[in-house]
Amino acid sequence: MDARFAELLAKLHAAEADIEAELTRRREALRFEIQNRRIVFEDNVRRLHATMRTHALRYLAGARLLVVLTAPVIYVVIVPMIVLDILVMIYQAVCFPIYGIPKVRRRDYLVFDRHHLAYLNVIEKFNCAYCSYFNQAIAFVREVASRTEVYWCPIKHARRVLGPHPHYAGFSDFGDAQAYRERVTEMKDGVTPEMLQ
Repeated sequence: MDARFAELLAKLHAAEADIEAELTRRREALRFEIQNRRIVFEDNVRRLHATMRTHALRYLAGARLLVVLTAPVIYVVIVPMIVLDILVMIYQAVCFPIYGIPKVRRRDYLVFDRHHLAYLNVIEKFNCAYCSYFNQAIAFVREVASRTEVYWCPIKHARRVLGPHPHYAGFSDFGDAQAYRERVTEMKDGVTPEMLQ
């Protein structure tokens, strides 16, 4: 990796750290903290949130008819998502140890905490749980796929990739055969630690 690219990556990591610091500042402003993976609001904030909850029946009554009618189309997609999630867990459990690829900790990707929000009714909490599972399972699948790509084909594409995974920056450039062969040699005994940071 050349010096300019390394400098840009360092700036990106610094920006990510700044974003995390800002999110922490906002959490403090909203008066909640995380204690043992549990969200705890100050009592007065929790009471205020409860007064802002829309009753589930009123929520349904206020929904557009087409929104209610299309809800089953949204929810049925959970079936293939669960199947994909299970298949990827099996794939990782069987193949990663053989290739020497560090396993992805699934629990790091599945976060369910929106049910702590007292201003959400039961329908909103269910919707939040659905979206959380779906998006975070996709993130887990993406990480497993990206580690597979690191092992088997660490080459950047010739065209721009939208939203590349975090390991993509360390791939060899498209058309750089020597860098590719060096990367494949590094992968011979498993994924190198710097590629999985």
